[in-house]
Amino acid sequence: MSTEPETTEEAEPGAPGADAAVGTPQNAGEDVDPAEAGSEDTDSGDGGSGDGDASEGTDTEAAAGTEAAEGAAQLSEAAAELAAQRVERERIERRKAEKQAPIEAGTKLSGTAADLLAAVRAVESGQKPGTTPFREPDPTPPRSAQEPVRRPQPAAAPAPAPEAVGAVRAVLVEGGAPEALAAQVVAVLGENAEDGLREDPWQLLRVAGVRPEQADGFARALLGAECGPDDERRGRALTVWLLEQAAAAGHTALDAPVLLAALSQRSVPDPDAAVQSALAEGDALVFQDALDTAPAAAPAPAASQEDEAQEPQERPVRILIGLERYALAEESLADGLARVMNSVPKEDGSAADWERAAAAAPRSAGELIRAVAAHGLVLHTGGDASRAETAALLRAADGLGLRGWAATHTSLGRDAFTAEPAGPDLAGSGAESGVATVGGLLSGTEGPGRDADGALDLDLLVVLDAPQLDVETAAMLAESLPDGARLVLSGDPGVLWSAGPGRVFADLLAARTCPQVASRTPDPGPIGELVSGVGIGELNQVEAPGKEVVIVPVRDAGEAVHRTVQLVADSVPRAFGIPAERTQVLTPGHGGAVGTRALNTALKERLNPGPGRFGGFDPGDRIVHTTAPGQAVPGHVVKADAEGLHLECSGAPVVVPKEQVEQSVRHGWALTAHQAVGMRWPAVVVVLPGDAAAALTRPWVHTAFGRAGRHLSVVHGVEGALARAVAEVPQKPRTTRLPALLTAQTPAAG
Repeated sequence: MSTEPETTEEAEPGAPGADAAVGTPQNAGEDVDPAEAGSEDTDSGDGGSGDGDASEGTDTEAAAGTEAAEGAAQLSEAAAELAAQRVERERIERRKAEKQAPIEAGTKLSGTAADLLAAVRAVESGQKPGTTPFREPDPTPPRSAQEPVRRPQPAAAPAPAPEAVGAVRAVLVEGGAPEALAAQVVAVLGENAEDGLREDPWQLLRVAGVRPEQADGFARALLGAECGPDDERRGRALTVWLLEQAAAAGHTALDAPVLLAALSQRSVPDPDAAVQSALAEGDALVFQDALDTAPAAAPAPAASQEDEAQEPQERPVRILIGLERYALAEESLADGLARVMNSVPKEDGSAADWERAAAAAPRSAGELIRAVAAHGLVLHTGGDASRAETAALLRAADGLGLRGWAATHTSLGRDAFTAEPAGPDLAGSGAESGVATVGGLLSGTEGPGRDADGALDLDLLVVLDAPQLDVETAAMLAESLPDGARLVLSGDPGVLWSAGPGRVFADLLAARTCPQVASRTPDPGPIGELVSGVGIGELNQVEAPGKEVVIVPVRDAGEAVHRTVQLVADSVPRAFGIPAERTQVLTPGHGGAVGTRALNTALKERLNPGPGRFGGFDPGDRIVHTTAPGQAVPGHVVKADAEGLHLECSGAPVVVPKEQVEQSVRHGWALTAHQAVGMRWPAVVVVLPGDAAAALTRPWVHTAFGRAGRHLSVVHGVEGALARAVAEVPQKPRTTRLPALLTAQTPAAG
């Protein structure tokens, strides 16, 4: 590993040595307390979270549902995907309506847990009627077979009525809130938003970016003396808001004590009553999951009749509170995965044919082929080089006449997988196989399409970048598979988790309910050796004779920006022949002196100076277009006109309307590691200023370093904090219910 000499003006690869540096505070911390969620400048995956981190709050990068128009009559992939999600949620709600059994609860609970469960029983028994924002259809008649997944029907969300927007604008002005929020309020609360706000001003918290103190001020202006911290409406709204903030940080539910403590920090006098009110009104759901899933011990042989007559002791449980959409998604995912595991895989070839294909493949690929031959669901772990094994699996399935498809997290990942020498070469084979993105597969804009029953028309699905699956996307994939299809989830367990709620891949690995195949194919070269060490908690000094890995020590934020610009514009192109447009800068956060904003400003000034006449953008600017939470697509600006900002992203033209540019488009010379997940570049410059020490974790470093193909430069100013983060700071935890649901439905794999 080379180190940039301190005295060298040019940021060329150089000799060993590293200096300490202390940068300007960047506010790049990633941890989340539900009571303090909503930090503006943390690296949160732009609309989600990343590895259990805080959402970006008012500075959210995500513009869910942003249309990328290729023609006036054609919807974008993001809009189609959102429509598919709406259809799937409707299907899940219908299934929920069929489940009439009450929540299973113990009789020996006391304190808060007993109060929460009593609230649920009160609603079920009709003692306290509750109103729910979700309208459930009448239960459908029982079906002898599982209900097929509906084919998504893309539909654009209708624009809010001008009259409703005008009425809400008047209420907002009266309460001292920005009138620019009117359209968002109507979109969230519906056409009767005006009446809803007057009856319950704290419903303003349902609008993205609004914080509790702002909603409190709005309520005081409307209610006057009637407004108080003990208002039941306030406690209920804060309960929902905290659960939404927790979801943005990656949790699908919160432990009841954690939620109650967060409500206390928000000056709610009676947190128990606030949670019970939210449960009674249907704004949240309560669950109890057994902490001890082991089978009960057999009774002692000498037990007396009196002992046998005693009531058996209940297992300890944890009480969880969550939002309905994520609770239903986890239940649907568990059901779908159980169906995949229990279905008999489709056999177009004999066991001998599978064995011949496995014997002809390299060792690790052969193990994967054998596991897939015998099981409906298989987990495959490994680094970037392990993708050769999934490619071999797809070729083997093709040879057996099975329709196999791979799905990647990003379009760049899709293009890289098909372009690799070991990638799937199925052209001319006559098989209906290929590679798509997960979003394109679900929306129908890519992939094999759907059969007459609404299921994906395939026999084998290999999902690459599986750690990026959130619970809702994973549920849609599982429910979209036909009976008898095989599912392989493949990825590096050391990278950052999904931007959306859940940790699906990690939960499945921990549950051990299906076969797991670990790749034995190491990532090549010094970069591969470095990343492999980081994955097991070791920051190794690697031999880099070709200067594949270079350390550039810096003392302060100004020097970090200066050296970064030198590397991208001069040193890397001259030393390695990699142009600036193929070199990516990664940094822990968006704000601060060395965040993405500051670095993009400096890089634009050097690489593509211009007046920024259209929202700060000029033709030729590198950008990142956020099409949905956790979906950042790199590209560049082509032009701007009355239609909006014209982009080219992954070779496809995209037009972003002027009013959506600020929310969904940012300069893209510098990104966060969360934005870069699922993508690789020939050269990567990772910037670690002194104030980034608190933001560093092993998964962040693993992800950032692993984005480099041929060359990695590390602008180093965190002293020993980098080694400590790699050795001691693991993935931040997320609270999910999927392991308990899987354990209850499926036996552990042998």
